[in-house]
Amino acid sequence: MAPRKKIFSRRKVCRFCADKELVLDYKDVKTLRNFVTERGKIIPKRIYGTCASHQRQVTEAIKRARHLALIPYTGSSQY
Repeated sequence: MAPRKKIFSRRKVCRFCADKELVLDYKDVKTLRNFVTERGKIIPKRIYGTCASHQRQVTEAIKRARHLALIPYTGSSQY
């Protein structure tokens, strides 16, 4: 068997920790759409790279925006 090649990936950095001016807010729909898939699921922190505390804030902001109908619970239904 051939030896496997090691794949080196960059360490993901939380964009909210890197940029202190970027603030999470449930009314900022444009920023929150980056953290939601087309199906309406919240992207996990292991994929996006946010730290644990900011991921909790993202989740809370998305849920508040959904409750106020700023973001849909599911993705757009196209038939």
